[in-house]
Amino acid sequence: MKVLYAIQGTGNGHISRARDIVPILQNKVDLDLLISGIQADVSLPYSIKYQLKGAGFIFGKSGGVDLMRTYRKADTRRFLKDVRNLPVQKYDLIINDFEPVSAWAAYFKKVPSVSLSHQSAILNENAPQPHKIDPVGKTILKNYAPTDQAYGFHFAKFDKNIFTPVIRQQLRQAEVQNLGHYTVYLPAFDDQKLIKRLKTVENVSWQVFSKHSKKAYREGNVQISPVNNEQFIQSLTSCEGILCGAGFETPAEALFLKKKLLVIPMKNQYEQYCNAAALEALGVPVLKHFKKKQLPSLQKWIEQSSPIEVDYPDITEKIIDLVLEEQKLMSNVRE
Repeated sequence: MKVLYAIQGTGNGHISRARDIVPILQNKVDLDLLISGIQADVSLPYSIKYQLKGAGFIFGKSGGVDLMRTYRKADTRRFLKDVRNLPVQKYDLIINDFEPVSAWAAYFKKVPSVSLSHQSAILNENAPQPHKIDPVGKTILKNYAPTDQAYGFHFAKFDKNIFTPVIRQQLRQAEVQNLGHYTVYLPAFDDQKLIKRLKTVENVSWQVFSKHSKKAYREGNVQISPVNNEQFIQSLTSCEGILCGAGFETPAEALFLKKKLLVIPMKNQYEQYCNAAALEALGVPVLKHFKKKQLPSLQKWIEQSSPIEVDYPDITEKIIDLVLEEQKLMSNVRE
């Protein structure tokens, strides 16, 4: 079977998950890789057949997506050209991790495609939803990368085709300890805003990983470092707790490592509001904003909270086998 595995390159989670999925697929199918998007800080150490611009989002500095910069960076003409020119008809199957070019190319050229992503789990009607429904955000999420069938990853197994997270082997094999510091990854916030808030929480050592700084520096009890995969893993596996956005991979990794977790969903990101709802259902505290009035909640989390118990077994290969077997059966039916 000839397979194209298409990966969203905006943000680090999709790339991190692909690091574990790619070698499994390589042992089972004739595999090519496609990455589209910008702003990932983690690389994929495999040969990439197609590197495209795609359609991504730009992180702002005030807790959300920078809609204006995202609009300016958008190149609709190039996106449509890539959709037309991508030779998806060469493949028996497209496995899609929230990647729009291959999804729409497969849709128009009637090539079988499946999603293997966190976003497809969010769209499942049995997954937790935020109290305030965002019909526009949900519509965008649903139509961003359409596929024929969905397999999803979420914080818990909310339905048949929803599976627990892919935890990278780097973390499964890591030595986990508690050195007392707190790890922070809030890429949609300006460094100075984070420093202003975190410095007021005394007797706590903060290790902040920033998308906005190219060099490391310290202000009081706050250490700022550029995003680096190895340093982040070292900080994460040895921290007492992690303060981060309501993305998927980082909260899932924190839960797996049995670390205290506090999340702040990114503004203008429906996906993160859905994640926050699912995390709240598990007992994880959520801050709606990161303003001065939230500092007592932050202090309470430090003093009183404890890790949430989860079970995330290593079942990635079983999931891949299930997807490939079901698609082979579907192929026989189509023939």
